[in-house]
Order: sequence, then C-alpha cells, then structure tokens
Amino acid sequence: MSNMLSLVLMGIGLFFWIWGAFGMFGRRSTAWKLHILGVADTLGSILIIAGLWVRYPREWPLLLLAILSLAVWNTMLGYVMAHCSTRRTAK
Repeated sequence: MSNMLSLVLMGIGLFFWIWGAFGMFGRRSTAWKLHILGVADTLGSILIIAGLWVRYPREWPLLLLAILSLAVWNTMLGYVMAHCSTRRTAK
C-alpha cells in the first residue's frame, strides 16, 4: 500500500513538472510564466520528495530538510528572477 502511495505522489509531482513546462509556451508576460513555472516546479518537487518520504521513512530528517529548502529557495529564486525581468523606468 505504501509503495502505491509513493508512486502516486511521485506521479502527481511529475505531472506538475510537465504542466509547469507547458506553461512557458503561452502568450503571457515573462513574470507570469516564471510564476507558473516556479509554483509548478516547487509543488512537483515537494510531492516527489513526499513520495520518497513514504518509501523511505527512516530518512525523514534529510527529506524534511529538502522540502523546507525547496519551499524557501525556489520561492526566493522565482521572486528574484521576476524582479530582474521587469523593466525599470529611469527617474
């Protein structure tokens, strides 16, 4: 049962990765594309790690650290990339 749950979580995570990549082909702004990609990548990666957590419960400290690192660093990286991609007007 836990093996099946692990595969389902990892499969959903992989779906979010692919969904985020297809979001790059739209006609929206660069900031919107980065937002969609960042959210989908973060959520997909966290779900894949959660699937590994179900499969290898003894490794929970490292997997929890990986989830927390992804949540913080992917969010910050997305913010920095969006900030740098916006045009600034000279004052």
